[in-house]
Amino acid sequence: MIKYAHVQEWVDSMATMCQPDSIHWCDGSDEERQRLTAQAVKTGEIIALNQEKLPGCYFHRTAANDVARTEHLTYICTSFQGDAGPTNNWMSPREAYRKARDIFTGAMKGRTMYVVPFAMGPIGSPFSKIGVELTDSIYVVLNMRIMARMGSEVMDALGPQGEFTRCLHSKADLDVNRRLILHFPEDNAIWSVGSGYGGNVLLGKKCLALRIASVLAQREKWLAEHMLILGIEEPNGHIQYVAAAFPSACGKTNLAMLLPPEGLKQKGYRIWTVGDDIAWMKVDTDGRLWALNPEMGFFGVVPGTNMRSNSVAMATINRDTIYTNVALNPDGTVWWEGHDDPPPSEALDWQGRPWKPGLKDKDGNAVLAAHPNSRFTAPFTNCPTHSFRYNQHHGVAIDAIIFGGRRATLAPLVYQALDWNHGVFLGASMASERTAAQFGALGEVRRDPMAMLPFCGYNMADYFGHWLDMGSRIKFQPKIFHVNWFRTDENGKFLWPGFGENLRIVEWILARCRGEVQAVETPIGYVPDPKDIDMTGLTMPNGSMDKLFAIARKDWLAEVDAVGQFFDGFGTRMPDEMWRQHELLRTRLLAK
Repeated sequence: MIKYAHVQEWVDSMATMCQPDSIHWCDGSDEERQRLTAQAVKTGEIIALNQEKLPGCYFHRTAANDVARTEHLTYICTSFQGDAGPTNNWMSPREAYRKARDIFTGAMKGRTMYVVPFAMGPIGSPFSKIGVELTDSIYVVLNMRIMARMGSEVMDALGPQGEFTRCLHSKADLDVNRRLILHFPEDNAIWSVGSGYGGNVLLGKKCLALRIASVLAQREKWLAEHMLILGIEEPNGHIQYVAAAFPSACGKTNLAMLLPPEGLKQKGYRIWTVGDDIAWMKVDTDGRLWALNPEMGFFGVVPGTNMRSNSVAMATINRDTIYTNVALNPDGTVWWEGHDDPPPSEALDWQGRPWKPGLKDKDGNAVLAAHPNSRFTAPFTNCPTHSFRYNQHHGVAIDAIIFGGRRATLAPLVYQALDWNHGVFLGASMASERTAAQFGALGEVRRDPMAMLPFCGYNMADYFGHWLDMGSRIKFQPKIFHVNWFRTDENGKFLWPGFGENLRIVEWILARCRGEVQAVETPIGYVPDPKDIDMTGLTMPNGSMDKLFAIARKDWLAEVDAVGQFFDGFGTRMPDEMWRQHELLRTRLLAK
């Protein structure tokens, strides 16, 4: 492998601080994968699963105090606090480097430092960004192989003076009091120490592809978004693509891997998964917005995944997958709550303790076999619906952008923004109500603009301004929609069946993009005439569709007040256009 001087110099500097016993430059070869896998199995870092039932699959346990993204220990480190904004934790670069150096110093003694060159986006694509991650975890190396393009080919593409994101990671002692996930947008650098959990240590993912990339995107006039990309192909071969942003627990992965419901199968649609988590979008010379998925794999939540909820995901993770923090069966297979199989009579839980159904802790609470945030890491090409265009350098043209949330009574099943700026307002004000599985008061509304609240690497008021600016750059703007699969009746039961039936709504959205169906203009935007939604094969109780599209002005006026309070938190940096859209909505709601 070519070891360019500017990369070698940085690696040497970090090695001087971390003091590893040895340094290994990863070339990305299959021989290297086999060797590192065998080494990790030998040390117990990973466990080989039943290779007949789960070929190429392995299992990993994180520390009990290290099972999720630690948002309270995640910082944006900018010279001026205002550049990080009120929704991010901020630390000055000087203080952040000082604190982290104290932990990193000597952290890799007795370990190997692995040098992982990786690319987000197809190598050579105008979208592509290159990073180099230094880590003392084989688990990280094996996951990065799945999640990104990695190895000698990346280093060759970097060149002798190429810019790259400097990513440094060490497990250190896994002490939560010595854990930091630091982003330095001004230095194009990420330092993560004290964690072994994927969301904190696979630095190409949320850290680079969203937090750092969002800053680069603002600077370079493109968009780095927490969005799935989905293609809908008609029998004549015409494909339209949508990008969609959803907060957690709102069905994002299920939509990315959508299967047509029985009632629509006769239309002959094919569904293509381009990405399930991150979209990078640029304006091309044709004046349209084009998007690609910068990743090469899935890092998904396992509990609740089964053949009914997501049969495509189940097919994706039955080979060449790394499972983290699930339950381990005696026969070398895995299990989790919500699996198709019944609970095993005995197993080892995600912490390696004996487990059986009905087990309770000392307080009488049920003990889960798998951690609620247990994960799978699987290659993108495992997905039966993966798009042949996933590796296309220019991505795919986006016709519609969809924002979604979980609202029991407020938001209709689907509505369309009046124009681009109104669509930005929809994204900036989107929210979800907390479920029983989430920390906080049940039903409490949590704002999550564009589903980017934890991932925007700079002041979100400036981010809204960037979205407005992008609209002026796109000649043929995608239409913007909001969906809500979670509206309930007076008894708290969901009015809409969701899952594959959501294709009926996406079908209407794409028909609107083609100008083939009319819509009803309301104070909040355009809603469908229910007769324009194909309900073939789906029977709904009388009155359900009316309830799904009902707009209660009193409730929406209360929502306007709540959005205003949220916007107030950004102070004078909030774009005037966002306030104008806010007042226009209020005016429309008050009009007779």
